[in-house]
Amino acid sequence: MVNIRVKNIPEKLHNRLRRYARDQKCTLGEIILEAIKRELSRREWHKRLSRRSSTQLRSLAADLLEEERRQRSCDSQIRFKLETHASALSRRQNS
Repeated sequence: MVNIRVKNIPEKLHNRLRRYARDQKCTLGEIILEAIKRELSRREWHKRLSRRSSTQLRSLAADLLEEERRQRSCDSQIRFKLETHASALSRRQNS
């Protein structure tokens, strides 16, 4: 393994890192190493994503979500009416 020295870390950031490491019950070095790995993975993922061709949707995502929400609301209202009707029928049969 090689060592890397990082200089000129702002004191507030250093204190935050130390507190985080303490809370996670690991060393400052482990926290920094994990952060470096995560950042490299994130950048590699972004690079792969940017090479993919874009997808053209026929509708805006917001419009699709709104339609789904309307449909779910309608389904909920129908289900409620059916349950209410079934409950009323059951009460009539029991009386």
